[in-house]
Amino acid sequence: MTSMENRKIRVLVIDDSARIRSVMKELIDREKDMECVGAAPDPLAAREMIKSLNPDVLTLDVEMPGMDEPGFLERLMHLHPMPVVMVATQTERGSSITFRALELGAVDFVSRPKMDIARGMEEYAGEIADKIRAAAQAHVRKISAAPLIQQKNSADAILPSVAGRFSATEKLIIIGASTGGTEAIKEVLTRLPADVPGILVTQHMPENFTKSFAERLNGLCRISVKEAEHNERVLPGHAYLAPGHSHLLLKRSGANYMTELNQGPPVNHHRPSVDVLFRSAANVAGANAIGIILTGMGKDGAQGLLEMRQAGSHTIAQDEASCVVFGMPREAILMGGASEVLPLQDIARRTVEYLALHGNKNNRG
Repeated sequence: MTSMENRKIRVLVIDDSARIRSVMKELIDREKDMECVGAAPDPLAAREMIKSLNPDVLTLDVEMPGMDEPGFLERLMHLHPMPVVMVATQTERGSSITFRALELGAVDFVSRPKMDIARGMEEYAGEIADKIRAAAQAHVRKISAAPLIQQKNSADAILPSVAGRFSATEKLIIIGASTGGTEAIKEVLTRLPADVPGILVTQHMPENFTKSFAERLNGLCRISVKEAEHNERVLPGHAYLAPGHSHLLLKRSGANYMTELNQGPPVNHHRPSVDVLFRSAANVAGANAIGIILTGMGKDGAQGLLEMRQAGSHTIAQDEASCVVFGMPREAILMGGASEVLPLQDIARRTVEYLALHGNKNNRG
């Protein structure tokens, strides 16, 4: 990407609704560091505008009548990879298309309001601007040629069983991510064997999409993945994803680790917040936890990862080269919160290796 330091981010809006195109243009143009250079009613018109206007970022409606958006995005990411922010509808089909778009290389998405779209988009103005800024900084790559379904059935992708090498009820894996995190989380979780310790995950995501994301992961992983509920026991071989409406925390009840959902105010502008999850793991699990911070814009999770490391947790930050956006891991590294910095593809393996080496130590916090 060309540096954005000395010029405005050039945005092309693609949406079949003239009203949405108008609102998006207004929201973008009011930001001092960006401008809407064009608005296309469909991907066909967008192709020509991409060539003539050379935008830095696209916003793309996920559902336009008669259009094959994933097909358009797939061709785009093969021929001319560039940052794309999806505008997603809060429907089952909308979420399915959105997650497929993220697999194909879209950087992030915003949720389109169901009612009173113009007013709803106005309320989303800050989020839209932030996601466009993050997309402009993103490392965009061509999509993988490997079909997604092969990951679940490939023996090479799954790490060996860890049964008998540690007490799975004593250890925990705690993961936080934001921009680019859906694919990063998938990369880590799909490689883990079915008998790993319990996993808690916070990914910045609207509440209408977290359940669909958990269900999607559950269909790909050897472990079970679900949207977290309040006050449920954390079991080995299970991952619990923070719902989009609440902070996810770890707590203790007797010998058991339990989940806690909290609708307190946003932390670092986020609810769920990675810092909230990491801090609870530091306080409750200490040296029994492994903390992992993945790709994301901003600094949420950096302080919490440091607190985990100070409490005795082993902590891992994703490296810059493999991040979509290096913001969150970079902040954690600069603060001294990371025990290790690793490429995304090595994180699952290193996690299992660490558990095999240290899992039998009875160092309960």
